[in-house]
This record gives sequence, C-alpha cells and structure tokens, in this order.
Amino acid sequence: MDTFKKIIKTLAIIASVVAAVYGAYLAVTKLIEKKNAKDADSRENYVSCSCFDADFTSETVA
Repeated sequence: MDTFKKIIKTLAIIASVVAAVYGAYLAVTKLIEKKNAKDADSRENYVSCSCFDADFTSETVA
C-alpha cells in the first residue's frame, strides 16, 4: 500500500508541474497574440503625412 501511495504522490506532483507549465504557456501566448493584434491595428490605421507635398490640398481647407 505504501508503494501505491508513493506512486500516486509522484503522479500528482508531475501533473501539477505539467499544469503549471501549460498555464504559463497559455498566458504568454495570449499576451503575444494581444501585442500582435495591437500592432496590426496601428499599422492598418496608419496614415502617412502628406503635409510636405507641394500639390497636396487638404480636405479641411475650404
């Protein structure tokens, strides 16, 4: 019976370590995805400045 308890304890420790590593992996993956999504939005909405073009006519100037 003592051998069975040792085996169960060992398996429980291994399972908890695996769960902790997997949780850290998921957290890091979500942070990376969120950062990449934020960067993609800023690139998508980027408007270059045309203020220095000689033939540029602003839409706000009447």
